[in-house]
Amino acid sequence: MDNKPKSVIKGSQLKNMIIKRLYFDKALSCAELSELFDKSIPSIAKAINELMAEGFVVEQGYAPSSGGRRPLLYSVKPDAKYILAVAMDQLTTRIQLLDLFNHPVAEAVQIDLKLLNNPGALDILTDEIKKYLAKAPVPRSKIAGVGIGMPGFVNVNEGINYTYLDAGGSLTKYLTQKTGLPTYIDNDSSLIALAEQKFGIAKAQKDVMVINLGWGIGLGMIVNGEIFHGHSGFAGELSHIPLSEDGALCVCGKRGCLEAEASMLVVAEKAIEGIKNGRVTTLTTTDNNPTKIFGDALLEAADNGDQFAIELLSDAGYKIGKALAILIHIMNPKTIVLSGRGARVGRILLAPIQQALHKYCIPRLASGTELLISELGFDAELIGAAVLMMENFDKEVKNSVIAA
Repeated sequence: MDNKPKSVIKGSQLKNMIIKRLYFDKALSCAELSELFDKSIPSIAKAINELMAEGFVVEQGYAPSSGGRRPLLYSVKPDAKYILAVAMDQLTTRIQLLDLFNHPVAEAVQIDLKLLNNPGALDILTDEIKKYLAKAPVPRSKIAGVGIGMPGFVNVNEGINYTYLDAGGSLTKYLTQKTGLPTYIDNDSSLIALAEQKFGIAKAQKDVMVINLGWGIGLGMIVNGEIFHGHSGFAGELSHIPLSEDGALCVCGKRGCLEAEASMLVVAEKAIEGIKNGRVTTLTTTDNNPTKIFGDALLEAADNGDQFAIELLSDAGYKIGKALAILIHIMNPKTIVLSGRGARVGRILLAPIQQALHKYCIPRLASGTELLISELGFDAELIGAAVLMMENFDKEVKNSVIAA
């Protein structure tokens, strides 16, 4: 008999912990929850029954037979709570309300919001979130909180983005005050990695490097099953690995960075320049915010077999592969996932990436790393923002009653 003393957890906190666990694991039995939380089965059963009565948990059916009595499984009710997910990149911001199955319950809003050299960006972001909340089809009391992914040097513990959105202090506290909801921020690439590990192609893997192929090139690192932020919170700056000493000038002030040579933004700019110089392609330029609109068009053209678009992406893929060779030598990951906006052309990028790995990576290391293409793709950051909020769910409301 196990005489180990059980941990002291308040009833309301236990219920919030159960909701959080069911969000991640979909369906669990009382015995599984008892083991996870080190609580007695009667205590878990009591909390489950209360959650069912309050409309937060439902019976999911019985687990597959393993020779004995099949345990009853429970799952969270998807509309028990909602999460406002915000996914930002350097040029655009997406806002969407999700349920606890990560399904959208309202249309996403996408706004043009340039972050670099834009002191008004924080006010715009705050106003757009408040406008979205005002039109949300659910009561404010049912929204658990806000999760935001954003580019830049983000210190999660301090809630500060040192690159963009200067709040004069904690950005997390500022946004929580302005929105009236618990708000959490993290680097966009870290959240994309979190989404891939919790709900994507790298589900439950312990050592995964996730490449965020967006306007820049980000890296989210899963080490020993957890997001790795590094000493100051800035780990994963793959985009500033130097590929050459005399390459293009990067926004960081240095030359030859991966981002300045191979990001989707750079590929789009090279395509525009090529068209002006007479390259044959199905693509056409536009003066209406050309880089962003043109970048999406370029990915679609490559998907449809446009040779110029494929040539540009292949060149970028080779340079990305060169950087991945460095990453593999340092981290020796089991898996590398290509995710984010550029995942839709992942199959085009794979061949040149592999070619670079063959050239620059020690074969024993390269052969032990699997390259995968995200199935979440462009939705990964929104899902990651929701995951961020739910990672903090039981901490945020541990002293409150769920139904309040």
